[in-house]
Amino acid sequence: MADLKREFFAMMAMESWLGTMIGVGAAVVFTMPAVAQSQPLFLAYPPQNHQTSSPTIFFIGSAAPNVTVTLNGQPIERSAQGNFAPVIPLKMGENQFVFQAESQRIERTITRIGTGPTLSPQGGFAAGSLTPAVPISRPAGEPICFTAIAPTDAMATVTLAGQTIPLTPQGNVVQLPPNNTILHGENQPQVTAADQYKGCQSFNVTNLPAQLGTPQFNLQWRGQNFSTPGPGSVTLLNGDRPQVIVVTSQTGVARTGPGTDYSRLTPLPQGSQASVTGQDGDWLRLDYGGWIKADETRTLPSQAPPRSLIRSVGYQVFGDRTEMRFPLQLPVPVTVHQTEMGLTLSLYNTTAQTDTIRLDNDPIIRNLTWQQISPDRIDYYFTFKTDQQWGYDLRYEGTTLILSLRHPPRISSQPGNLQGVKILLDPGHGGSEAGAVGPTGYAEKDINLLISQRLANRLKSQGANVHLTRTRDEFVSLVDRQTQIAQVQPAIALSIHYNALPDSGNPNETDGISTFWYNAQAADLANFLQRYLVENLGRNSHGVYWNNLALTRPTIAPAVLLELGFMISPQEFEWITNAQAQEQLVQALATGITTWLQQQR
Repeated sequence: MADLKREFFAMMAMESWLGTMIGVGAAVVFTMPAVAQSQPLFLAYPPQNHQTSSPTIFFIGSAAPNVTVTLNGQPIERSAQGNFAPVIPLKMGENQFVFQAESQRIERTITRIGTGPTLSPQGGFAAGSLTPAVPISRPAGEPICFTAIAPTDAMATVTLAGQTIPLTPQGNVVQLPPNNTILHGENQPQVTAADQYKGCQSFNVTNLPAQLGTPQFNLQWRGQNFSTPGPGSVTLLNGDRPQVIVVTSQTGVARTGPGTDYSRLTPLPQGSQASVTGQDGDWLRLDYGGWIKADETRTLPSQAPPRSLIRSVGYQVFGDRTEMRFPLQLPVPVTVHQTEMGLTLSLYNTTAQTDTIRLDNDPIIRNLTWQQISPDRIDYYFTFKTDQQWGYDLRYEGTTLILSLRHPPRISSQPGNLQGVKILLDPGHGGSEAGAVGPTGYAEKDINLLISQRLANRLKSQGANVHLTRTRDEFVSLVDRQTQIAQVQPAIALSIHYNALPDSGNPNETDGISTFWYNAQAADLANFLQRYLVENLGRNSHGVYWNNLALTRPTIAPAVLLELGFMISPQEFEWITNAQAQEQLVQALATGITTWLQQQR
């Protein structure tokens, strides 16, 4: 995945062996690293002094096919072209490795570090385990929970504002695996041999807001007493006079919890107003349930909870879209839930007085109904005349919410004719961001651009209007790529990538094509392209994934991210860099895209 490769290969971007790109018309010529050209042995990954929490590590490299390569004195297996990717277990701490081929020698020191809490043999709480870990604010009367990790036979309490809260053992600590472990089927929780202690208490005071101060964590263990202040303080909010904020960023990033590890919700359009019901550090909990960074908001002078009525709902048809208009008294938080059969728009802090909705014989909307789900939430249900949805956008104009629904693109009935159809291609990575790296040091950013440019030429020859997010080896931020999709408003957007694995993966047992989608409008395209490429190229399928990636999140068009093979696989890398295979891949991509689009007519 794009985010995974950014994490695991960022350190490689500055290495001189990544090579250079030379543009020659529509083609791209890669200059192989000098060390790989002149010497028999080359190691692409991992870098020297690499640290990992994985119990294993893989090495990616290459050497001339006619020489013997050893790792710590033992010969290693290689592909026909001399590529290798041995997987080696790691002990905790430093691990020394020596690669040798004839007179050439490469050394690597890999350090395995621990994960999760570490208990001291002398007792006490595990470092970094006390929560709240940041200053928090909660309404009076809401339970506030305190947690810590300590030895299994201890007794723990917290004192705060004159009260003592017992912390009871919850059993062994269960650590969830990172999301990226699904790529190689090892997404199983791990149990740590320590107890998590937890206790909750509500506080009621007469003067609000109230600074309760910093909790003191206390531990008794085997005749010893430990006491330490917590890292976060506690403040009680005045629920009768809430802080009211307005979203100032173009699209406020709302999440399920106070941190970037939590899942994204529907972005809040600029101007949305909500009450603050809690705060963790610089994250605000809003009254409808989502969390947002404080620096994406501005506090309003009003201390009245933002509430709105809604009456009639109208619409307006333009050439390429239908705009539904929801007049409100103020901009409220919203969410969108899209399925392959329809779309649900939820308005929060809103009460219906709706008796009239005008919707004539719209080009795409079959029906619109609504329901007051709770006193402060209304759901509007859209059903459509076609199975495929082509994108939507949300914005506020004053206090009116506008949901813009795109019409299907005009597609010729002539086979292979894409005249006038807009297609956006995004060559992943670029510039200082190399992406994954193959055994020879060939960077993913280069093959992404090569395939994207060739595919663009093929689609243009069929009449398509193709936009590339980059046309040379340059860094383009994820935000800039998303902005280009929003500005171009293509019929479809495809991000071109090649894959990698976390350190715990096995490149020798992992290959194949995979596709990623996020919004339901892209699901059919993702599944179709996956099936078409696998069947027509004779490649393995590495699966279709729902994934919250920057280049699958845009809602203005069906957006899919393609991982066309594993750069780190010694065998598949040879297919990736084969000129004839590249031409077959471009042909299959162009035909698959064309076939899917014409099926939508």
